[in-house]
Amino acid sequence: MPSSPSSPEVAVIGGGPAGLIAAEVLGHAGIAATVYDQMPSVGRKLLMAGRGGLNLTHSEAFERFVTRYAEAQPRLLPAIEAFRPEDLRAWCESLGQDTFVGSSGRVFPKAFKASPLLRAWLSRLESLGVRFALRHRWQGWDEDGRLVFTEAAGQAVRIRPAATILALGGASWPRLGSDGTWAEFLTLHGVTISALRPANMGFLLAWSDLMRGRFAGAPLKRIALTFEGTSVKGEAVVTADGIEGGAVYALSARLRDAIERTGQATLHLDLRPDLTEDALAKRLEAPRRGQSTSTFLRKAAGLGPVGIALLREASPSLPTEHRALARLIQAVPLTLTGTKPLDRAISTAGGIPFDEVDEHLMLRRMPDVFVAGEMLDWEAPTGGYLLQATFATGIAAARGALIRLGIPDAALTGGLSSATGQT
Repeated sequence: MPSSPSSPEVAVIGGGPAGLIAAEVLGHAGIAATVYDQMPSVGRKLLMAGRGGLNLTHSEAFERFVTRYAEAQPRLLPAIEAFRPEDLRAWCESLGQDTFVGSSGRVFPKAFKASPLLRAWLSRLESLGVRFALRHRWQGWDEDGRLVFTEAAGQAVRIRPAATILALGGASWPRLGSDGTWAEFLTLHGVTISALRPANMGFLLAWSDLMRGRFAGAPLKRIALTFEGTSVKGEAVVTADGIEGGAVYALSARLRDAIERTGQATLHLDLRPDLTEDALAKRLEAPRRGQSTSTFLRKAAGLGPVGIALLREASPSLPTEHRALARLIQAVPLTLTGTKPLDRAISTAGGIPFDEVDEHLMLRRMPDVFVAGEMLDWEAPTGGYLLQATFATGIAAARGALIRLGIPDAALTGGLSSATGQT
């Protein structure tokens, strides 16, 4: 339902997934929505995420799915229950982009990239009357309570919408527009902000010159990582200054918090998680028959050059007893000394605590201002959980704005059903 000239105007600040889905809900309800973004085009982070395959959500059982949000689960649950993984898939398919479940349970568009989805989405938003004000950098509010933007030519633009939805992302992608500068504007209005920290990021390690010089960029496949009793199977990559990758990201919150407490964290790497210790030790009992250590480890334990190098990093004099060597192969200690910086992280932890918003994601200290996406203080591992909560909170914030504006129930329900693909 395109907006009418007399409908109240809502400003959506931020052209990422949270802001765009909020604008769609508003457009379906006949509300005049304008999306403001400092970049020349919207959806840039979505396009970047889609370069390796756009992981929309995850197919695991809902009860397990919501546990991925850890401490934030109780506060995110209402939004995610209202827009579940199956709703996100239905919404995607309503835009002509069929989805499929990968071998790991992750959900992707069949096109395996974001650009077709974004093009169809922008076409839908245009048909709903959603407007875009690009190259408009938000500068907070003026003394009269109006939103202030600086447009491309440097001129100030001031508006007073009926409601505002903030969907500016975290601070982990500054070159794509998510730079966290919004924290200063909200702090000036008394809103508490938890420190913005990296999430789903790599970690720093003091590699030897040999390790750094020969193996930076080397993949670690079919491994397992363990920290504080939690193990994750997957893959990782050795970097010049540390380690990163999917298995690392799954443990990143725990590792980061441990480093903040004590200055370091010891992660254990299992190079052969497919074998029991007994099975691996039996293989290592084989006679060496004059083989070099590297050749023996390659043949008996199935280790490649990077795995052997990692063993030598941990223990230059490798154990000669076969069971001790097996234990080392399956628990190589990696001492992490820090996190990669926030601007190199996949996502952001910290932000606006849920105590600062009401059940409709409206700021308690700033009526008519709603918050969505990574601006809120939650984090989740990669695997589709980030986008799911981003979409869900965008819809929840738009619903909150509609309720605040007194939109009739029929219009509210219609807008939500269209946005979620429900009938």
